[in-house]
Amino acid sequence: MSDWHFYEPANGHGLTHDPLNAIIAPRPIGWIGSVAADGVRNLAPYSFFNLLCYRPPLIGFSSVGWKDSVANIQATGEFTWNLATRELAEAMNRTSATLAPHIDEFDASGIEAAPSRLVAPPRVAGSPVAFECRLTQLIQLESKEGAALDQWLVIGEAVGIHIRRDMLDGGIYQTARARPISRGGGPADYFEATPDSQFQMRRPG
Repeated sequence: MSDWHFYEPANGHGLTHDPLNAIIAPRPIGWIGSVAADGVRNLAPYSFFNLLCYRPPLIGFSSVGWKDSVANIQATGEFTWNLATRELAEAMNRTSATLAPHIDEFDASGIEAAPSRLVAPPRVAGSPVAFECRLTQLIQLESKEGAALDQWLVIGEAVGIHIRRDMLDGGIYQTARARPISRGGGPADYFEATPDSQFQMRRPG
């Protein structure tokens, strides 16, 4: 018979480290570029992130607390998403530092910016994929009792998508070629997608 650790989250997990973000893992990283109303550039990673819809292409990230990214997007209605790769991992990690709102986080983190075509926030020049997005919904999350949480879900429609051409073979995007990284659990765990970890499986029917 299997031995199980069971807990009710409301009463605590009883472990050394919260297992939740280690179980729901690895999680893609929302590396979000935004611009404040006064023009200050912001760049920050979010591990509560994913693609939500094909048509139109909707992506979403959730922020613990009202961070600069959320405030900027509420004010301007625009942001970029930039693919975090193994090559850019350390640079991405630098952008997780908490800085004052008046500090340009591209400059502070030593990250080269590239102009977007359709939105004001810039892209990360070194990222092989970037989405230009316009805000569709900004939602304050709630508990099961309906209590408002200090957690904010930002959903945006990708209105422009940049893919570096060396990421394509015969018109097919090669996921592992970019060596994308995802957030794991614990205080410092990440994972990298590589060609040797790839397998294929087609849906029945």
